[in-house]
Amino acid sequence: MDPFDFFPEQLELKQKANKRSVAQLSILRIFSFFALGATVILTLSEHWGWVLPSIICFFLFVRLINRFNHLKDQERIYLALQQLEIQKQARQERKLGDLDGGTEFADKEHPFAGDLDLFGSHSLFQLLNHCTSAGGKQQLATLLKSAVDPKAAQQRREAAAELQQMPDFLRAMEAIGIAFPQGKVGPWKQWLEQKETQPNLLHWLLAILGPLGGIMTLFLTTQGILPQAFLGFWFLVGIVFLAMVFLPLKRAAEAIPVASHLNSLRLRAAQIETNSFQSDLLNAEQARLQVGSSPASKQLQELDRLGLWTQNRLNLLYLPINLLFWTDFILFLWLAAWKKRVSNALSHLPETLESWEVWVSLGSFEMEVGHAGIPVWTQELILEAENVSHPLLLPSKAVANSLFLNKDRKLVLLTGSNMSGKTTFMRTLGINAVLLNLGLRPFADRMTLGPLQLFTSMRNTDNLGESVSSFYAELSRIRTLLQRLDQGKPIFFLLDEILKGTNTQDRISGSEALIAQLLLSQGLGLISTHDIELAALGSQEARVQNFSFHSEIQDQEILFDYRLKEGACPSFNAHKLMELMGIKFESK
Repeated sequence: MDPFDFFPEQLELKQKANKRSVAQLSILRIFSFFALGATVILTLSEHWGWVLPSIICFFLFVRLINRFNHLKDQERIYLALQQLEIQKQARQERKLGDLDGGTEFADKEHPFAGDLDLFGSHSLFQLLNHCTSAGGKQQLATLLKSAVDPKAAQQRREAAAELQQMPDFLRAMEAIGIAFPQGKVGPWKQWLEQKETQPNLLHWLLAILGPLGGIMTLFLTTQGILPQAFLGFWFLVGIVFLAMVFLPLKRAAEAIPVASHLNSLRLRAAQIETNSFQSDLLNAEQARLQVGSSPASKQLQELDRLGLWTQNRLNLLYLPINLLFWTDFILFLWLAAWKKRVSNALSHLPETLESWEVWVSLGSFEMEVGHAGIPVWTQELILEAENVSHPLLLPSKAVANSLFLNKDRKLVLLTGSNMSGKTTFMRTLGINAVLLNLGLRPFADRMTLGPLQLFTSMRNTDNLGESVSSFYAELSRIRTLLQRLDQGKPIFFLLDEILKGTNTQDRISGSEALIAQLLLSQGLGLISTHDIELAALGSQEARVQNFSFHSEIQDQEILFDYRLKEGACPSFNAHKLMELMGIKFESK
């Protein structure tokens, strides 16, 4: 069979040509079917000389069916490629509304996932996810939420960089996953791991006797040597013997995935097997597809044929053939030999391919929307970002800023006007740290990160069902942070509008006490606040730095440049914003 076409060039023209071929084959298939029926009838009623034309018509009919199915599969792949091009453009334009946001993986109790737009509407998951199965998405979400691991991140960086240079492979893997969705694999895995009845001598004898006896019975009855009633007797004997293998074949028919599912597994496995990789991680994943001396794709191709035969045993075309030639015994022996050969080696295949979906996501992200930033890992407690920007903003509109933290500059107090960019900048640092941990390049000229775990406190909301106020929710997050720091864990923390749920005096005194505790820990981080009084700490404590975002008021408009500046913010815009919203202040 011809290989599939995974190239998106001139896609519309290729789709039209494919549809014409499908229509032509449909007509030829009908003619060949009627020719087969006619030659079989002539063989049985007229002369055995029609056997050869019957055989030719049969193989022609099978060939046309296979070709027709191949073209229909190609049609699915073209539609998948069309979908991939649409999604690619959406990601590049940051129009992510129609992409899966992975909201089922959101977790507000997670150390950072709930605050950094990893999941949901306009999220990193939408920008990153190229998985086509539920299991693949689950693995990707788990990786997104994983703790910072510099060693593993550097290994993933090597793999993602290699895959970025393999666009044809990435496109083919994702297109196959879309064209042939992976169904449930539980029953198949159970069947593979189940011990079946092993063939014995009787099975082998009946597998030989059935076809020979069927041919002789058919020949003798059609020639009038034996009465027609003997054919019915042969069928009855066949039913008795065929009952011996009915149950194991029934279990196999229910467990073997349908053809489209097997296509998904087989075609993706073949893509992986036929490529060579340099990365240690990718080579290890590729090695998992080897089943004894045979690659997984070949074993799945054989299972596809077995599944087609097994799952169609009770249709009207197969049933008389089975009763005449006892073909179930041949099928049983073939299936038992296949299962013994693959043993349990294929049971992990769906999980292996789900892992490859994650690799495809990482490589495709770098290829489609990735930035040419340099990731650097160090053993020192450092965070340094040079011209870092937010990956979810259009690169043409994103404003880049730089920041440096270490043991001598542990904490930044971030002040600024409303909507000036404080929270966005904090999320920019956090989400780029996530990218580094995934093995991806940062949206920065260069980003250096030490062995710091990430922790955020930004979106603290009340919960009526649990009688929890937003202020108490924030205190709970801070308590978790302090507990982790007390355990000696190095943490990069991002705290937005600290203690905003209480009065000014308590907020300032509480913030000062918290900052004093944080400076004694292994933590580095940013704290945003509207309390300009806290900026005095910058002149009292060398490890505390003041940075700010400013705004400029011109007539009835507030302008922002989103540039990070040293020092505390000299002015705020809340008064003007309230005026613009219709609140009238009476002059005294």
